[in-house]
Amino acid sequence: MEEMDLYRHTDTINELLARYGVKFGIYKNNEFREQLFPFDAIPRIITASEFEYLEKGLKQRVMALNAFIKDIYGDKLILRDKVVPEEFIFASSGYLAQCEGILPPKGVYTHISGIDLVQGKDRQWYILEDNLRVPSGASYPMIARNLCRRSSPLTFQQNHIEDNRNYAELLRRTMDHVNTGGHTVILTPGRYNAAYFEHSYLAEMTGAHLVTGSQLVVKNDHLYFIDYSGKLEPVGAVYRRISDEYLDPMTFNRESVIGIPHIYDIYRKGNVALLNAPGNGVADDKGIYYFVPKMIRYYLDEDPILQNAPTYLPYYKEDMSYVLEHFDHLVLKDVAEAGGYGVVFGSKMTAEEKEHFLCLLKKEPRRFIAQEVIDFLDLDIMDDDKMVPRKADLRAFVLLGDGPMVWKSGLTRFSRNPDSFIVNSSQGGGFKDTWVLSQ
Repeated sequence: MEEMDLYRHTDTINELLARYGVKFGIYKNNEFREQLFPFDAIPRIITASEFEYLEKGLKQRVMALNAFIKDIYGDKLILRDKVVPEEFIFASSGYLAQCEGILPPKGVYTHISGIDLVQGKDRQWYILEDNLRVPSGASYPMIARNLCRRSSPLTFQQNHIEDNRNYAELLRRTMDHVNTGGHTVILTPGRYNAAYFEHSYLAEMTGAHLVTGSQLVVKNDHLYFIDYSGKLEPVGAVYRRISDEYLDPMTFNRESVIGIPHIYDIYRKGNVALLNAPGNGVADDKGIYYFVPKMIRYYLDEDPILQNAPTYLPYYKEDMSYVLEHFDHLVLKDVAEAGGYGVVFGSKMTAEEKEHFLCLLKKEPRRFIAQEVIDFLDLDIMDDDKMVPRKADLRAFVLLGDGPMVWKSGLTRFSRNPDSFIVNSSQGGGFKDTWVLSQ
């Protein structure tokens, strides 16, 4: 494959990404700072047959997760049948009692899912986690592919690659499917949000209005946005890029200044669609992840196509015994953390750190999961003028409208640290384009 021409443009592409403001923000020590998300021009390549397998598994998983959320806030049959422990649900920080009994438009909760996978050196794909609240990252491979096409058209003439420019179309179809009548808006917390670039880019690509909470108002049981002339325009769908707790100060966090008062009241009445649905956090809790294969069997009566990483719940006595016995060979994750935080490797702890952690684990077993350390497949990246192997994952995007749709692309993130398995941008990682080869 003639790819070297593309590699030669890596610096130019990164310079253009910087010029266009393709950045992400980090809040640390009460300070906000932006930094570039380094791009590596060596693509991750997935064959058509391999992607077909992934596509089937991802669709299956998202359909089961959507059914689970509907059940948890409805009949709770999975709790009645003791497939998932009741206390595991109600102890989850992602469970919201305010969502009880609410059915969103068309029964869709998981409109946009970001499913994180890794491929082991055994070539087997494993699901690492499900992101069902406000998953981000699709904009980075979208704009990177566009810049790559401009920089090296020859590369894309000589290789048969699925076109990833249709993400905006898939997203628009998803939003239109649940729109209750009116405009579609993308709700952003504002310029200083970590993913603001993505909010503005997706608004531009889908034709949706980019708004902040101050531009939306509830009136006569409907939602409106205030246009440039002060006119009220009806809104039927809100792709909200703010967390549940800040969405409506009248229902959730009363100190929120970025939400819309009473928006949840009209959502409850079915007068506006919220993408993703509030309360989804009950399904992407890292502890609930353990039960997803059981959900697939329970709701779909199918065997899971894609496997979880081997996972243990210290909540169960037998799993706690296993974790204590094999602690040095496991990775432990705090279920309340995200972005690569709260992840510790037993093998890298000092004796003092291990003792402290084990005391915490025994005291709060519901707070942690333990997983076998999967030896990720290494992907090559360019480090200065050398090609070196680094650990990488894949965030696949599944959109759920009148049916599940898997984007034939994805966000491949890699660690720039040769000794690290953590690939998150907030931890200093970079990203690649993901090529899905066409037939």
